[in-house]
Amino acid sequence: MLRAFRYWVTRYRRTWRGSIVINVLNPLLFLIGIGAGLGSLVDDNAPAQIAGVSYAAFFAPGMLAAAAMQNAFLEGAGGVARAAGFGAYRSATPTPLDPEQLAAGHLLFIAFRVLVASAAFIAVMAAFGLIGGWWALGALLGATLTGVAFAAPAAAWAVGVRKLRHIDTVFRFVIMPLYMFSGTFFAVSQLPEWIRPVSYLLPLWHGVELCRTLSLGTATVGGSSVHIAYLLTLAIGGFLVARVTYRRRLHP
Repeated sequence: MLRAFRYWVTRYRRTWRGSIVINVLNPLLFLIGIGAGLGSLVDDNAPAQIAGVSYAAFFAPGMLAAAAMQNAFLEGAGGVARAAGFGAYRSATPTPLDPEQLAAGHLLFIAFRVLVASAAFIAVMAAFGLIGGWWALGALLGATLTGVAFAAPAAAWAVGVRKLRHIDTVFRFVIMPLYMFSGTFFAVSQLPEWIRPVSYLLPLWHGVELCRTLSLGTATVGGSSVHIAYLLTLAIGGFLVARVTYRRRLHP
């Protein structure tokens, strides 16, 4: 596993500049543009709807979790599909690394990337005064867990994908709508009542709530435990499925 992880880290050292825009700058621009720009209008007109905090403080941890989801899915699906189809995994099959180690190493690397990008995001949040104290460091781990909860199932599926356009379709019609229905931009309580139960089942909602409560210092042991258990179940379940799909694709 660690050999596979070191391979991806070595490769990332050569290519990180090309990914920094989508992994770090895009979420930060969202934070500044929507959190500060639109946030000033929201604060002036509807402060009571965001639990007594500024819109920027409400929005930032939601965007932290959503960015972790997006980054993890793009690497967990697109990165894995390219590795399986264009050589990186195939080149490793004659080595002592088995498919399970390839899956674990790649997922560990994705967790590392999400951790680094989330740390940069939280640093900007701190600079803007949008965190409630040292509890926000827990949001860093919450964002990383959110990313892995998406990356593991995505990798389990994508290792068998033959055409990258299928990943683009899932990104457009599954991943992006999660922004709107998981409490990223506004509280789920503002959605119609009939759709709220669906939102509470979405993995991004659990990630958003975990990061938001930790960032604002309002987390409870019970609530955080539920969110962590949900995300861990997805991450572990996704990895267990990935062990099967990786072996099926790489050792047919």
